[in-house]
Amino acid sequence: MIKVSEILRVKGHTLYTASPDQLVSEAVENMSSNDIGSLVIMEFGDLVGMLTFREVIRHLQRNNCSVGDFTIRSIMDDAPVTISPNTEVNEVRRLMLDRHARYIPVMDGKMLMGVISFYDVARAVLEAQGFENRMLKAYIRDWPGEERDHA
Repeated sequence: MIKVSEILRVKGHTLYTASPDQLVSEAVENMSSNDIGSLVIMEFGDLVGMLTFREVIRHLQRNNCSVGDFTIRSIMDDAPVTISPNTEVNEVRRLMLDRHARYIPVMDGKMLMGVISFYDVARAVLEAQGFENRMLKAYIRDWPGEERDHA
């Protein structure tokens, strides 16, 4: 079974973080310029929240499509679900579906290791299935033939 650590190894460890006291407008600029859907919100070295396009969209809807002078703290998810590098991919899929989470921070104790997205999980599962299919086809191709009676 695929573990989160394997997905991070392939994906890389690029992290996009922000402070809860930054303005939402700065977060939107950061997310847009880096083409990302989430920011991990860190304060004093600790994960204190997540900001995704979901929170930004809700904020815009409540404020007549204006980000205003609000801070990230005022709109972030301050209790995001987290996973460890040893979490198996099926557990990640279940958590993502149960919590409607498209992005989940990966924590090794108190250390932020990365963020796994729904896209990352889907790609890892698809690649694993492709590998398994190739192995099964190779196995079937090499299946020993039955002895035939020449009588």
